[in-house]
Amino acid sequence: MLNLRRWLILLSFFLFITNTAIAQDDDDVVRVNTELVVINVTVTDGAGNYVRKLRASDFQVFEDGKLVDPKLIVGFALQESPYASVVLIDSSGSMEQRMILARSGAIRFLDGLRDEDVAAIYRFDSKVERVQNFSGGRDMAPLAYGIRAKGMTTLNDAIVEASHALASRPEKRKAIVVLSDGADTFSKASTSKAIESALEVGASIYTVDMSSIEVGGSTGRQRAGSLKEFAEKTGGRFITTPGGPELRDAFKGIAEELGQQYTLSYRPLNRTRDGKWRALEVRVSKPDLQVRARKGYRAPKG
Repeated sequence: MLNLRRWLILLSFFLFITNTAIAQDDDDVVRVNTELVVINVTVTDGAGNYVRKLRASDFQVFEDGKLVDPKLIVGFALQESPYASVVLIDSSGSMEQRMILARSGAIRFLDGLRDEDVAAIYRFDSKVERVQNFSGGRDMAPLAYGIRAKGMTTLNDAIVEASHALASRPEKRKAIVVLSDGADTFSKASTSKAIESALEVGASIYTVDMSSIEVGGSTGRQRAGSLKEFAEKTGGRFITTPGGPELRDAFKGIAEELGQQYTLSYRPLNRTRDGKWRALEVRVSKPDLQVRARKGYRAPKG
């Protein structure tokens, strides 16, 4: 009897170690086990103004090309929901003369937070490092002022890390704000993995391309392809700016937009837990309105 008990204890320990190893091997994939799909939607008119007076009946959601029955849309809200965000500051070597502007932009974004909103700050160069944990404060941590530009660019890894941080947050609205002047040069994760990680947690990515900001009489080489892709596929926004007041206004605009979004929650048409990609499209019934939302999600597995 005693030997059997020891055997069972050893077996349980083995299974625990095995499951832990599997979880660690898959640690770069953010999985969200939920029965609801949450979509944050930005709606603007032809002049770029936010449209605020739409009702749930004005929206249509398509999953894999099929219209979702309005009865399956179980949640609808505008602005009331708080949001959690992660600000990613590129601190690679090419950002040396742009770091002051990057910090200024991050501060401007924090200034736009509402009382119920929270933000964290990370830096990324050859590695990703948290500078400031989630907080509703409007001041940057002293550590942020000591950031020095160096090393390579791990942009994809930084987005994966930000997604992991947002996965544990209770807020329905989530965003990743990227300040960078170039493409990834050193990440372990691919661009597609970074996008998928953000989509898994329902985070929109807002990218600010700083390569066009003039420093020392010249501008950096434009490498905005991946920055645009991050924004377009997650329902965020790509911004290019020459700096100065336009840069400050860009960050103010991001904070404002996050407070103007509609949040839709619905029960998916396909309940199969196969881990496969589901394409999403959101439309509004009123003509001449522009809609931005995430392009899809990955179903739970197992």
